[in-house]
Amino acid sequence: MINGHDKLFAPLEELRTCNICPRKCNADRFSSEKGYCKSGTEFSISSICLHRGEEPVISGSKGICNLFFTNCNLQCVYCQNWQISSNIADHSRDQLDLEEVLGQICSILDIGISILGFVSPGHFIPQMKIIVKALGNLGYHPTIVYNSNGYDDVEQLKRLEGMVDVYLPDFKYMDHEISKQYSDANDYPGIALKAHKEMYRQKGSTLIVDDDGYAGRGIVIRHLVLPGHTDNSIKVLETIAEELSVNLHISLMSQYYPSHRAGEYANLKQTVDVDEYYKVVKRMHELGFTKGFIQEMESSCNYRPDFDLEHPFEKM
Repeated sequence: MINGHDKLFAPLEELRTCNICPRKCNADRFSSEKGYCKSGTEFSISSICLHRGEEPVISGSKGICNLFFTNCNLQCVYCQNWQISSNIADHSRDQLDLEEVLGQICSILDIGISILGFVSPGHFIPQMKIIVKALGNLGYHPTIVYNSNGYDDVEQLKRLEGMVDVYLPDFKYMDHEISKQYSDANDYPGIALKAHKEMYRQKGSTLIVDDDGYAGRGIVIRHLVLPGHTDNSIKVLETIAEELSVNLHISLMSQYYPSHRAGEYANLKQTVDVDEYYKVVKRMHELGFTKGFIQEMESSCNYRPDFDLEHPFEKM
């Protein structure tokens, strides 16, 4: 007989032959032989914190409780969260038990926060399901935000229907060459497009926002403009317009700064030029996008989290 505790942890069984992300490693994450993301079955979480730096409809009026998983199924050379996303770093100190995770989340929800974001969840979907179920068992039912890099498996997304309220995916590339060079994923454009189509199927183009300014249902698509790659950015926007809808909310970000290994690449050694960014903004408007967010050019100086701190965003 399966007791309640065993049933709660049943989603982890999928990690015995892990194919939950597009890497399809077929790795046994219960063993010492890990797959691409080098992750096991633990709750490997670098930070659970109140975060006010997201888009206005995600942060709302009071902030969002964000849970940051470690490791990543992409290894972007310019990653702004590289301290926690690197697959070669030692993340052993970030492994929590479920009770610790729930305690930290509930302490934030109890101050009146009603929205919970899972950041980089694509390779930790079973753990995410366990956390959401356990919270429900405790009487907590926050709005669930799935904040991903866009490199998501469609079948996994289908199984999240009804659990995820708001999708907050990146759409990084429509250029295979730079997606391979910068993120080690030549297939990113096609994978991301399929993933975004599934999110769109589930949520449509309407973003529902409550009286406190929080998104309760829908999609916000993020795109970070990279220096020297406006053609890629424009192609991403054109793809969204042609394959999805111009009625979607777009968060077009200027906050790039040379981080992690970016200095090894000529195009990535500087921030985005104002002319580059507004070339992409102009094309966004030409395509008919009217909903969403653009950033000030100073954003490249403001968004610099430090995950060595207990509260990585407090200095921002």
